[in-house]
Amino acid sequence: MHVRLAAQKYGKCSVLLCKVTRHASRHDITELTIDIELEGDFSESYLQGDNRRVIATDTMKNTVYALAAEQPLDDAESFTQSLAAHFLDRNAHVTAVAVRARASTWRRIDSAGAHPHAFIDGGPASRTACTRATRVETIVQGGIVGLQLLKTSDSAFRDFLRDEFTTLPDVDDRIFATVINAHWTFSSRAVDWDVAYTSIVDSMIAVFADHKSLAVQQTLFAMGDAALKSCSAIKSVHLEMQNQHRIPFNLASIGKQNRNEIFITTREPYGLITATLERDK
Repeated sequence: MHVRLAAQKYGKCSVLLCKVTRHASRHDITELTIDIELEGDFSESYLQGDNRRVIATDTMKNTVYALAAEQPLDDAESFTQSLAAHFLDRNAHVTAVAVRARASTWRRIDSAGAHPHAFIDGGPASRTACTRATRVETIVQGGIVGLQLLKTSDSAFRDFLRDEFTTLPDVDDRIFATVINAHWTFSSRAVDWDVAYTSIVDSMIAVFADHKSLAVQQTLFAMGDAALKSCSAIKSVHLEMQNQHRIPFNLASIGKQNRNEIFITTREPYGLITATLERDK
């Protein structure tokens, strides 16, 4: 039997980077978790153990720190582009580089105003960025993961398909709790990344709050539509929404009345609704 190497790629994952930029009046902090993935002609290493074309993953890790020291680290999108260009420009046998970054959400402690050098965890949501560069094109994505949203009204779900295994009742007013992961693709590499991120995320949050939801799917589409309208520099957005249920507790079983106030919080299992929205060409 003949066996061939059908596909291969390799890289360094979970490179933890913290940079403190020390201004005279304040310190800025950026903390990223970075994954690097290379594609190209590394077949000799797989087939023969010949590593002359292999860029050591330890070198990839060191490159993250070296480039972070040499240039401003204002946003993850720009830094992922710099890393991708570095490996592509220096290595003719590398055909594609993907660099993904996830930013921690430190915010300044409010202590008689924004503290110049003390920070607090901003919550579970993280900003993300990804650059995939080849010798033909560079694609840049931004995103947010782990965004937790909840509202206690303006959410219904009824008239869905039923069969002999269906037990879920129709509901006209329920708690809507979700964890959102969203990724958007830019149509340009010259963007004010921070402004784009803020406008996209703020627009989606505002729609979630005000939208009278007849289904998670409907709200997801409305949020993606708002994201595209809020930022002309993106051409598509992909959203994933977990439907994390709050189930009314049966207080009648213990002689009490539930006035639509007491619920069981559930994390798993959860519904997962996804969609990708693109601009009409």
